Amino acid sequence: MEDKKHLFKPGNKLGGRKPGSLNRSTEQAKLAISRLANEGIDALREDLEKIRKENPLEAAKLNIRLLEFIVPKKASVEMRAEIDQRIHQISININKSGSNGDND
Repeated sequence: MEDKKHLFKPGNKLGGRKPGSLNRSTEQAKLAISRLANEGIDALREDLEKIRKENPLEAAKLNIRLLEFIVPKKASVEMRAEIDQRIHQISININKSGSNGDND
């Protein structure tokens, strides 16, 4: 038993899964969920077609609601800015000239 201890030190690469690869049970679970989702999508298509035949307006509303899960909504952005500028100097020039502004 003492002889095998040196084989299992950290960093020893004697086999196992590659980093980032899934173990079998995780891979099988994801595959099962994927199959169920595909079956659900097919059933959803059939259901929407039935609704479309009976009530086209309701089918359109459902399609729009479902799109929210696929196409992200645009978030509204509100910007506010406060400007705090102080007046450092005010200059006033007064020209005393004729009524038409000439210096004659």
